[in-house]
Amino acid sequence: MKRILLVEDDIALSAGLCFELEEEDYLTITAHSLKKAGQLLETSKFDLLILDVDLPDGDGFTFYREIRERYSVPVMFLTGRNEEEDLLGGYDLGADDYVTKPFSPAVLRRKIAVILKRGGQEEKKESDRYDDGYLKIDFDRMTAIRGMETLVLTPNEYRMLKLFMENEGTVLTRRVLLERLYDCDQNFIDEHTLTVNMTRLRKKIEDASHKYIQTIYGMGYLFVRRKAHEA
Repeated sequence: MKRILLVEDDIALSAGLCFELEEEDYLTITAHSLKKAGQLLETSKFDLLILDVDLPDGDGFTFYREIRERYSVPVMFLTGRNEEEDLLGGYDLGADDYVTKPFSPAVLRRKIAVILKRGGQEEKKESDRYDDGYLKIDFDRMTAIRGMETLVLTPNEYRMLKLFMENEGTVLTRRVLLERLYDCDQNFIDEHTLTVNMTRLRKKIEDASHKYIQTIYGMGYLFVRRKAHEA
């Protein structure tokens, strides 16, 4: 379920929008001030921020300018201002859309759907790549580079790496790995094959200074994502 943060001080409009959005199966959280919006952004992740420009405790443009470097959330400005200068100012800030009041609920829903679809595509595209400055992997093209060296990975090794990266920070047990790496051609992967594949993968992507896969004895394996400046 997509999560939307609606920042709007008009209580009646806010309630109406919540009803409209929940009809589309969006989970909508409301804030009637910028202070509350800031608190919610600190503690929760949202797929879209619908932000009124004129709020009791400040200006939506200024607020977004302050938070956009910290939170990678798409934004739609919602406002009674319809001057061209304000509209262009919103887009200059990086707005995904700008809706002026009054507006058609049907049009608003369509605009939201387009933004969320675009965001989902970008998230998927980003998840298909890994790059920490040392190890670079493109899962879509099935290419891998370690330092300046092009790696030759097997389909199973790509699957294994993708599984680790999708579960960063979570220990994957051998049982889970065996179940998830059972491939579409029904090629069985047993305990011995898993151990051999893990050893080979580590030799290919790691060296003395770059370790990615940790063995958690008695449990399984843990992937440690490196930051670019550490690589």
